[in-house]
Amino acid sequence: MEVQEQHVRSNELLLHQLTPRAFVGAWGAPTYQHIEFMQFFGMKDDSLIPRSRLASGETPRGWEAHMEAGDALFLAYPDHGWLVVFLEERLVYREALTAAQLHALGRSWKHEEKFRSRFEMPAAQ
Repeated sequence: MEVQEQHVRSNELLLHQLTPRAFVGAWGAPTYQHIEFMQFFGMKDDSLIPRSRLASGETPRGWEAHMEAGDALFLAYPDHGWLVVFLEERLVYREALTAAQLHALGRSWKHEEKFRSRFEMPAAQ
């Protein structure tokens, strides 16, 4: 875990090698977090782009025609400028965003939470 945390502190956000615990250990609790069942587009560089990061009906440039799906954990760190997304406890997507963009995203998650039914809520972990 120490090695993973060092990578996070150095902004070396290695896909498929880092876990949510490494980010919490290195940067503390995220300002915003969100869990949602999500489809992901598989890319040539082994990243998985969450459907929610694209405009409706859009596919990412360079998509390899494979998809994955599952409960995604989104962590937003405005103070570090990163949105990181995990599938099955592994980092599959990272995006550098401004603090304002991350706060807007976090506010949208909080707004969406108000309207989710108990059937849409992720299982307690």
